[in-house]
Amino acid sequence: MAQQKHRIFNDYRDLFWSLIPLVLIAIVLAGAASQCTVATNGPTQGQVPHFDADAALSSDAKSLSFPIRKPELPANWVSNSGSRDTVTAAGGGPVSTVGYITPQGTYMRYSQSSATEEALSRHVLGSRYPTGTVDVDGRNWVVYTEPTEETAWIADFGDVRILITGAGDEAAFDTLARAITTAQPLAK
Repeated sequence: MAQQKHRIFNDYRDLFWSLIPLVLIAIVLAGAASQCTVATNGPTQGQVPHFDADAALSSDAKSLSFPIRKPELPANWVSNSGSRDTVTAAGGGPVSTVGYITPQGTYMRYSQSSATEEALSRHVLGSRYPTGTVDVDGRNWVVYTEPTEETAWIADFGDVRILITGAGDEAAFDTLARAITTAQPLAK
């Protein structure tokens, strides 16, 4: 009969060899449960969720006290999200937001609110400050940039402030700003 080693004589190699069967059993069980996959060509884009921006904005136009605009964007801009929020700070008010996926696969969103520019920017952008302006079709947009954050543009339309933000390039911001600037408020 073979005599077992005393525990004091075991080392890391013994541990390594005893763990191999356990790892193999775990891989087999995970594979059998179809929980493991091997991707050979990197990540792929998932399904973009559908959001009915027309219905949401029509509802907001009927229930919110300020004018709601629905921009006419190119057909390859896909609306994928929307929400309502409230800026509770001084100068605040309700906020209507709709998000889009651009043809380049970046996310852009715009928020409409009766809140002041300062209250809206603090609510959405935190402590960022304006860094410049850009003119789009005669409308002045205040630009907020910071190296580690998404760029944001805010414009005052009289009864409403509109904030654009997202991961898109300047062309995406320009496209969204032009569409918003030319959009007429929806009927109540």
